[in-house]
Amino acid sequence: MSQQLKDRTKSLGIRVIRMVKEIRGNKIEDILIRQIVRSATSVGANYRSALRARSTPDFISKITIAEEEADETCYWLEILIEIGVFKGNRLEPLLKEAQEITAILTTAGKTAKLKLKK
Repeated sequence: MSQQLKDRTKSLGIRVIRMVKEIRGNKIEDILIRQIVRSATSVGANYRSALRARSTPDFISKITIAEEEADETCYWLEILIEIGVFKGNRLEPLLKEAQEITAILTTAGKTAKLKLKK
């Protein structure tokens, strides 16, 4: 699972980068672009860091950061959708993937917390 999720989190960052290359925006959209690129690329970086954790508490800390960045990416995608940066539902598959990754990371963190309590 870890390699598959590594690939998915990396792909999310790449897909966001490709998406924002198409945006010809104003100052507001430029700010949104910086935010979403930062959060989307941070998901994979923090997930990889979690896989190298030295302890369960370290893993929990790092996976929580990855989860927060994935959720933030969902937020920025929702903003871009709602302000109509792209026509139609072009961003919906990307948002769905970000939501799925968020859910997976949330579950991983909860599982680790349960193991720590035992």
